[in-house]
Amino acid sequence: MNGLDPRVTPANGHAAAHELRGVLEATRYVKGTIRTVQQPLVNLSDAPRGDRSSQLLFGEAFRVIDERDGFAFGQSLRDGYCGYVLSAALSRQEAATHWVAAPATHLYPRARLKAPPEVAIFFGSHVRVTSDLGEFQKISTGHFVPTQHLQRLRARFSDPVGVADMFLGTPYLWGGCSRWGIDCSGLVQQALVACGIDCPRDSDQQSALGRALHQGEPLQRGDLVFWKGHVGIMASDTLLLHANAHHMAVAYEPLDDARRRIAANAEGTSGGAGEMTDRRRITRNG
Repeated sequence: MNGLDPRVTPANGHAAAHELRGVLEATRYVKGTIRTVQQPLVNLSDAPRGDRSSQLLFGEAFRVIDERDGFAFGQSLRDGYCGYVLSAALSRQEAATHWVAAPATHLYPRARLKAPPEVAIFFGSHVRVTSDLGEFQKISTGHFVPTQHLQRLRARFSDPVGVADMFLGTPYLWGGCSRWGIDCSGLVQQALVACGIDCPRDSDQQSALGRALHQGEPLQRGDLVFWKGHVGIMASDTLLLHANAHHMAVAYEPLDDARRRIAANAEGTSGGAGEMTDRRRITRNG
């Protein structure tokens, strides 16, 4: 055992990233190739045709380390998460200029509201704008996106809870990260990243963010609370906002109710298990 977390270690037994030379043994070491996701969503799986671990959004960058049998193994540049995606979901690297700051947006074939949209992409997706047409922005695919739904690449929100609230009612989906479906840590990651705060993918990784609250220190809006296998964000000192399998959706829930319910759920069958494990206050630098 090398002690490395496989979730963020770009190596799969066939190849490893060049920076891992001398850290772990591999048949070959490669620099990798940066590709761009060309589908609205693509699953990031733990093995070819395996279980979904996370998802990548349209326009996101993915570093390919190894490619065979229609699957690419590599690493998301969003959070360093590693896994397998369908090779057909990736295209050549493209520099984005804007990101989608609405829960979802339609890609119109023409710059007209009545033109039938061909597909939708989701909050956090990256696009390259090629023409500003006022009410619409033309992007590199040839589609048109409502101007109100886009922000410049470096633009950020200021309130993570406000971002998380945009996902209210979104179906719960293990490994999901979009309005189509999202899980607890995906919701927290989207909320923090949209506010310029670096955030890893999984709840156990997120429990290292910010600082632990002192015993007796009251919770406030924006604090994160953790259980084994679960995380939520506080909308106030008493109200929790979280994606969970109990509601099968992103929902508000009184924290005391959630604590009692999860404490009684020793097996974690509906999101989280046992007593609360941590309370963290997030700062702007993470």
